[in-house]
Amino acid sequence: MKPRSLRNTILVALAAVSTAIGVLVLTPMVAAAHGATTSPGSRTYLCYQDGLQSGGDLRPKNAECAKAVANGGTQPLYDWFGVLRSDGAGRTSGFIPDGALCGAGTTKYAAYDTPGNDWPATRLTSGAPFTVHYNAWAAHPGTFRLYVTKDGYDPTKPLAWSDLESTPFSTWTETTPNGNGEYYWNVTLPNKTGRHIIYSVWARSDSQETFYGCADVVFDGGNGQVIGIPGYDGEPSTPPTTTPPVTTPPVTTTPPPAGGSNCTASVAVTSSWSGGYQGAVTVVNNGAAVTPWTVGFTLPSGVTLQSGWNADFTSSGTTVTATAPSWSRTLAAGASVSLGFVANGPSSPAPNAVKLNGVACA
Repeated sequence: MKPRSLRNTILVALAAVSTAIGVLVLTPMVAAAHGATTSPGSRTYLCYQDGLQSGGDLRPKNAECAKAVANGGTQPLYDWFGVLRSDGAGRTSGFIPDGALCGAGTTKYAAYDTPGNDWPATRLTSGAPFTVHYNAWAAHPGTFRLYVTKDGYDPTKPLAWSDLESTPFSTWTETTPNGNGEYYWNVTLPNKTGRHIIYSVWARSDSQETFYGCADVVFDGGNGQVIGIPGYDGEPSTPPTTTPPVTTPPVTTTPPPAGGSNCTASVAVTSSWSGGYQGAVTVVNNGAAVTPWTVGFTLPSGVTLQSGWNADFTSSGTTVTATAPSWSRTLAAGASVSLGFVANGPSSPAPNAVKLNGVACA
């Protein structure tokens, strides 16, 4: 893979775990970025999820996503959380050129500036309360601003700053993630109808780095459902509000379908430093829905788990178990879950032996 010039870019490896042949296939990838909206999902996030539905090879079926991959490759999907400008300083109009808002004026994400009315979109209800979810791949203090396109917005034309309402409909400041590896906050959605774009700007308060993103939405009475990606259920529309009683429901184990595994797993080392690293495990459920779901994987000897997010993590020796959080108990058929973690020890070899509810993943 050619070197990338994105801030602090480092080469990492995506390890496709294959129990069928017992081989780890290492694919180069880059991770030097920190977050994006997951509900409503940004273009890069939903195209990444679309790619996972195709078996984890990041070849999305949605026409707009497939076109973006054809024009810009799969690396922007591996780095779906990286639409940023290190010199942004919170700037908007006059800083990023018209027609380049979705890709933040970068070459890497320019394919996601392509106009079109078939991008994966999140269904919303005009004027309704909604909980926005923003992934905190790497957490920073800062302020989030959400803008929406004006009445009469034409999705078949390049997005310009003049297409957005001049003031954000939501402004929210937070110093640390208030969710499991994410930020979330409640908003009142704007009064709109039809297809629009919600444009996010996350300006860090501890540096000039600023993140930008386009989330395609349709105001049609929905509540966070995703359209344009068959089989994808999307993120929860509301975070947990109370702590549920402790129960021990039976674990559903899905038998593997004839001729294959019930799940596909990939392991990524997203950043590393002396004495530790940050990684991610993504599992696609190829079988029937499981409630609750549990993902297990094995760390190499000499590596210990420090922390994890997007699930409830426990470890025993080199065995790590990530159980479904209270707000996302079910992993639907064809759906995927991405888990982040920090480990102490060397980053190579990568974790292996990924299982979904006790059954080995391919």
